[in-house]
Amino acid sequence: MAVILDIADAVVEQLNGTPFSQPLTAERHYQPKFELSEMTELKVSVVPRSLASKTLDRNRDTFDYLIDVAVQQKTDMTPAALDALMGLVEEIADHFRRQPLAGYPQARCVEVKNEPVYSLEHLDEFRQFTSVITLTYRVWR
Repeated sequence: MAVILDIADAVVEQLNGTPFSQPLTAERHYQPKFELSEMTELKVSVVPRSLASKTLDRNRDTFDYLIDVAVQQKTDMTPAALDALMGLVEEIADHFRRQPLAGYPQARCVEVKNEPVYSLEHLDEFRQFTSVITLTYRVWR
């Protein structure tokens, strides 16, 4: 299997094995598309996004694997509901920033991005909270 898939699966495993403020079940997807009616339940999707490599020397290269973690849920738009989802996103980002990836320890998280912190379009059009965290894992080989 591809290294990027191994890393994505390790992210799923770690998400599912970590107690967060809200219970969640993460799944790996190639294209996370859901019906709006399904979005009343919290959806956490892990998507392999991209790969970049650089040569270090004649024998080694460095590979950066980007993994997206999407947190989505249809919401009643109350500040309390949105605050809870924003809190969960921050918990997830902090977790991966601080914890090694147990299922793929040779990968090191070198960057965590959450830009923008949520989708204004999804809130406006669908009354759905959507936030995507991008994790960058570096592997030397």
